[in-house]
Amino acid sequence: MSDNPRALRLAGTIKKIVARALENEIKDPRLGFVTITDVRVTGDLQQASVFYTVLGSDEDRAGTAAALQSAKGKLRSKVGHELGIRLTPSLEFHLDAVPESAASLDRALHEAQQRDEELRRLRENATYAGEADPYRHADEDDEA
Repeated sequence: MSDNPRALRLAGTIKKIVARALENEIKDPRLGFVTITDVRVTGDLQQASVFYTVLGSDEDRAGTAAALQSAKGKLRSKVGHELGIRLTPSLEFHLDAVPESAASLDRALHEAQQRDEELRRLRENATYAGEADPYRHADEDDEA
């Protein structure tokens, strides 16, 4: 989005306002255990992308997405009222895929570690198929 210092400050403030409003004011039963992970504001301060995660199943995520979509107007009003700026940015909610990606990477690293451990165990008792040193040396007799 933007590296504008004002946009970054505004994003942090919007994150706090939305999180507080979801906790205290939005009473939608579809709203699951939601965490606001990040907010990114465009350089012109007209749009804010709000990233969130939901603890639970795919049904919980779908319900939370619907609840956030229906509460978007109220949340934007709350943001506009608390920010006190001339133009209130529009809010877009996006499910944050970082936790799922992190879990996937964690599983892959764990599997790689298990394979490395298995390979280490196999190498402990391994012997050479032929001689330990298959190369000729100058100090040996030539049999040919």
